Amino acid sequence: LVMKKKHSIIVVWLISLAIWAQPILAEQQPTLRWVGCGISKKAYLVALAKAYEKKTGVVIDVQGGGATRGIREVASMSADIGGSCRRRIFGIEEESGITQVPVAWDALVVITHKNNPVKDISLDNLRKVYLGEITNWRQLGGNDAAIELFARKGKISGVGRTARKLLFNDYEQEFAATRIFKSSGPLEKEVVANPNALAISGISSVRKRDVKILKLDGKSPSYENVKSGNYLLYRPLYLVYNENSRHADVIKDFIRYTDTEEGRDVIRSNGTVPYLEALNLMKNKLQESKLAHQESGLH
Repeated sequence: LVMKKKHSIIVVWLISLAIWAQPILAEQQPTLRWVGCGISKKAYLVALAKAYEKKTGVVIDVQGGGATRGIREVASMSADIGGSCRRRIFGIEEESGITQVPVAWDALVVITHKNNPVKDISLDNLRKVYLGEITNWRQLGGNDAAIELFARKGKISGVGRTARKLLFNDYEQEFAATRIFKSSGPLEKEVVANPNALAISGISSVRKRDVKILKLDGKSPSYENVKSGNYLLYRPLYLVYNENSRHADVIKDFIRYTDTEEGRDVIRSNGTVPYLEALNLMKNKLQESKLAHQESGLH
């Protein structure tokens, strides 16, 4: 009887300990701060952060700020995780000491006002627009109106740097832009309002705007066309972390979660291609880089 009583006391004690330990453990979970490109944020990050919090209790405070901020604040350890749609620039101290992990694929798309009659643009004509050689919509089969070309400020934004690489193989290429924007959000909103606007942005954020996405050489940036490489302007989206972060173990666990079946389901549900499900695109990138030295751009 004494043994049974002791056993019962131990069981009750263990149950009580487990109950009281749960909130304590939950309180000990860190809140991670994510900053980075708005395209990554909309492509998968917000949904993925919510799914991970539900699974683990770890809260990820999702902010924006652009690809450069996503890289540099992680490098300085003022943010825990970054989101970037470009590679870090080697030789720049503010971008050193970080690790970038590709987690998804994004497409760069050409957008205009929803009522613009133009439906398709060739890569060659797109280059000519950005060089200022085509300046009127009539030259593209549209109305007799000046093209108002919108671009991101500077040459190191995720969209701007990638567009320069893919179209011209020249990170220093000047664009004949009529208006410059600090970030992709305001740029996309202005395309919604301006009937003569043309711009490049990421499909993951653009698909949530009331704009027209032009076909490129007859190909739409559909999920399957991006995954197969049939749509030509694509790029990886990266998560960025710092090995010296005090939350490095939790951060790495979140990054591993992106490649679990559950994580990839979340990415797919946002219409975004998980990185490891389209490795053929990376092989294409390597081949294109070899050809780029002989041509005006990667495509």
